[in-house]
Amino acid sequence: MEDSSLDPGTWVDLYGNYLYNFAITRVYDQMVAEDLVQDTFFSAVKAIQSFEGRSTIKTWLTSILKRKIIDHYRKNSRSKEDAILDNDTFFQTEGILKGHWEDEHLPNDWTADVSLEENSEFYKVLQSCLANLPDKMAASFTMKEIDDFSTDEICKELDITPSNLWVMIHRAKLKLRKCIEKKWFLPDEKMYK
Repeated sequence: MEDSSLDPGTWVDLYGNYLYNFAITRVYDQMVAEDLVQDTFFSAVKAIQSFEGRSTIKTWLTSILKRKIIDHYRKNSRSKEDAILDNDTFFQTEGILKGHWEDEHLPNDWTADVSLEENSEFYKVLQSCLANLPDKMAASFTMKEIDDFSTDEICKELDITPSNLWVMIHRAKLKLRKCIEKKWFLPDEKMYK
């Protein structure tokens, strides 16, 4: 009996939604996610003869999509420093309070709520906040905190140093915290402006 998953004509039906969901949670833009999935299918069709069957088609397509996502971040980052040399200042830079939080950047107290992890509205807010970060900063945060890539893998893929990675992730966390506080925890703010 022949495996129908080897037929490229079935891939969109079998794996389209899975690949789209995988992409959208990493690039945070519907059109970009759709384009990446389309490029994945196109590349897979061209390379089907090299598929050796050591994994499932779904796993193979996912690995192609991962490469496409990394390539997307590489192409769209303006420079190595674009995400770390932005003008946001979170800490005092002068005087006796040097290194302390700027008043407007003081984090609010978050009450721990285990149900947040299961709340789809929270994830919509998180994705919205990630979409507002510079591409390379969003990529570094997603690769490290969501996809669990190692520091060495991220640095190699994004062509950055470990110290640049640390700064980008640190700044991403600060920006995400501020955005999530504004869009999720403050009741008088609209979720999506």
